[in-house]
Amino acid sequence: MQLPQTFENLISEAERLELYSKLIQQINKDFLLANINLDFEEDILPSSLKYLLHEVVFKLIQEKFADYLNLLYIIDVSEEKIKQLDGSDTLQLSENVTFLILQREWQKVWFRHKYS
Repeated sequence: MQLPQTFENLISEAERLELYSKLIQQINKDFLLANINLDFEEDILPSSLKYLLHEVVFKLIQEKFADYLNLLYIIDVSEEKIKQLDGSDTLQLSENVTFLILQREWQKVWFRHKYS
């Protein structure tokens, strides 16, 4: 599987395969497992999803770092990819981490769809 390299590619692939709502469900499930109160509606606009997810990740990094690390662990974001990011700008870091989260969630949904 080739992971989408941009947010737009990820969303267009999810919509093309009619898996966008499954992606939202997976995000909601993993955030609930991480005890983070976040529940997206399945018909949320992709731009709103990106914005709200970015905002939550930014706040977690700033205010609840242990919860942030727990979320990454539960979602199973690659530690190697996180280490490659530049942490000097928290806003940029949170944007990059948001995309890594979306990529990993998409990967879970795609594999479940392909092999079920």
